[in-house]
Amino acid sequence: MDSIISKDAELLIFLNNLGNEKWDSFWLTITNQFNWVPLFVIILLLIFWRFGLKKTLFTLLFITVLVAFSDQFTNLIKNTTERLRPCNTLELQEYLRQFSYKPRGYSFWSGHASLSTTFTVFIILLLRSRFKFIYFLVLFPMVFGYSRVYLGVHYPGDITVGYISGIVFGTLFYKLYSFLYSKIFKEQLV
Repeated sequence: MDSIISKDAELLIFLNNLGNEKWDSFWLTITNQFNWVPLFVIILLLIFWRFGLKKTLFTLLFITVLVAFSDQFTNLIKNTTERLRPCNTLELQEYLRQFSYKPRGYSFWSGHASLSTTFTVFIILLLRSRFKFIYFLVLFPMVFGYSRVYLGVHYPGDITVGYISGIVFGTLFYKLYSFLYSKIFKEQLV
């Protein structure tokens, strides 16, 4: 186990030190979820275009539950494992690039990676029959997750497990959504 943890720290140090000051503000912008609002507005418009008002409202309510579940489950895991963030780990600080951005809380697993992947998988499954370009949305969690490594606030393993949990949750939530959709609207989700 120590070998995996030390390799994770080594990979973090390598990836984190690839950064330079010219790119720092870009990655600080990327890591802020509020800067992604235009993407979410576009997705909302696509959902509305696909489903109309009534089904869009149902979908938004469902996405709210999805987001709350993913966030709270991630917090449960973080508070259970209590793995310090690398930027707050004294043994690593001298090897990492330093930023004024140092979130508190724990590191394992990445909520940014988990939630963005959960959301992305759900949206891709929801809209893939109508909008083939929706698969490009997979870039969102990839870039979002990498920003966390770049800033030294998560280990690569935190991001990877966040991605895996997001794939599982996104798929399960889509299956639940499909079931509820067919019961409420008396039609199959296509």
